This record gives sequence, structure tokens and C-alpha cells, in this order.
Amino acid sequence: MYSVEQQALAQLVSAPDLAGDPGLAADFRRHHAETEQQAALVGDRLEAQGGAPSAIKDAIMKLGGKGFLAFALAQPETPGRLAVHAYSYEAMEWAGYEMLIRFAEAAGDVETVSMARGIRDEERAMMERLERGFDAAEKVSHGDTPPEEMSDHVRKHLAEAHALESQGIQLLSKSEKIAGDPRLAQICRRNLEKSRRHAQLIEQRLEELGTGPSSLKDNVLALGGLNWSFFFQAQSDTPAKLAAFAYAYEHLKIGGYELLLRTARRAGDAVTGNLCESLVTEERDMAESVAGAFDSAVQAALMAVRI
Repeated sequence: MYSVEQQALAQLVSAPDLAGDPGLAADFRRHHAETEQQAALVGDRLEAQGGAPSAIKDAIMKLGGKGFLAFALAQPETPGRLAVHAYSYEAMEWAGYEMLIRFAEAAGDVETVSMARGIRDEERAMMERLERGFDAAEKVSHGDTPPEEMSDHVRKHLAEAHALESQGIQLLSKSEKIAGDPRLAQICRRNLEKSRRHAQLIEQRLEELGTGPSSLKDNVLALGGLNWSFFFQAQSDTPAKLAAFAYAYEHLKIGGYELLLRTARRAGDAVTGNLCESLVTEERDMAESVAGAFDSAVQAALMAVRI
């Protein structure tokens, strides 16, 4: 979690300048100050346990944070993408602290439990602020777009949503085998079927609009899903980390559909808007199902250590 906070700091330094909206920028500045304090608290607890931050992990995570910003800056409609990816990252942090709480409780470490609960609540509060900022993020991204061009943006974002679903399908298809926990594996299997159906619905809507998914983007993102499965296999505590990451990935899709919903409304595309509303509801249910497996995922990780 110390390394995760270091990546968050790398992201948050420049995020206010990229937000494009005063309210979003203020949210990012506020959370940067919170994150500095969070990193210090986690570092103190790590030292109290006789450990030290991993220089290699910190360097990788910081680089990842800068890469996150470079990605957002290189894309059109940076404010919307920034808000969505930040929302997903906060979900990953929230889930990470939920895992830390459970590990600390198993160890009888009441001070770490207390610290993790406090930070977890701050991460959830930032998620809620970002949710309230979706309207502003979409407005900044498309407010100056001529009405006749909005349909092109809807099609483009639908293709991107299809690419995200394709990546999720690849990740979930591997996750069932590496979950290490029957309940988590069952949830991954159930969410995999839902993701396949979501991809089909998006593809159908793209065909209705006279286009199709981007094969190039789908292939690149699907390859990323495969690489993530190998990453999890190389990590310790795989069930817990997989559950936390799956929770964050569901929120990446939630944020994407929330932004697309607003874009469709701006374009006067009620059919796409209604589809997004339905998908957001299902993605939130999928995320909650993953969160419901946190206890068993941590127990599976602990059992692997004991064995």
C-alpha cells in the first residue's frame, strides 16, 4: 500500500492542471494533501513492523503514475478520461485497504487496523467526489463540440467500451484459474458471462450506428488482460490482490459508462443512454459481488502462507 500511495502521489501532482474544471481541480488538490498524509502514515506503520518500503516497487509504481498521466494527456477529452481512471484507482486503493484491514486483524495488529480504516474512508470519500464530478468532466470534454459531431464521439466511446469489455473478458477468463478461492472463482466465472453479454450489447449498438468495434484497440487491451494474469501468478497473496484489482476494474468500466451516458444524452442518443444506464447498474452489482468475496480471498491467501 505504501507503493500504491507513491503512485497516487505521482498522479496527483499534475492532475489539477489537467482537470479542466475548477471543482475537479480542487478535489484533486485536496486529495493530494490527503495522500501525502496517507503515505506518511503507512510508512510509519511499515517501519513499526520492522520493514521498509521496497525501492524497486516504489520506482515502478511512481513510473506507473507518470505513465497514467501521460496516457490521459495523450488522449482527446483528457478531463473525462482523467476522472474515470482516477475513480478506478481510488477503488483499487479502497479495496487494498479493505484487504489490509483483514490481514491486520488476523495478525492482531489493532494500530494498523485503525490506520487502514481511516485511510479507506478517505479513499471512499474521494470516489464519491469524483462521481459527483462526472457531469463536469463530461461537460469540459464535450461542451464545445458542435452538435453535428457528437454522434461521432458516441460511436468512438462505444468502441472504447467494447475494448474495455474485451480486456475484462481476457482477465476474467484467466482469473478463475488463479483465484485460489472457490467463491472468488465462482464470482469471476459469473462476471465473465456478464462481460461477454455486455460486449455483445455494445457491438450490436455499434452496428446499429453503422460502425463496429475497433479491432486494434480490442487486441491491444486483450493482450493487456493476458499480461495481468501472468502478473498475478507471480505475486504473493494472489487471491486478495486479484479481488482488489477486479473491484477496481469494474469501477473503470462503471466510470466509462457513466461518462458515455452523459455523452449520449448530449448527443440526443436515448438508446445508447438507456443501454449505459442498464450497464452501469449491472457493473455496480458485479463490483459488489467481488467485494463480497474479500473475506474468503484473504483467508485463501493466509491459508497459502500457512501451507
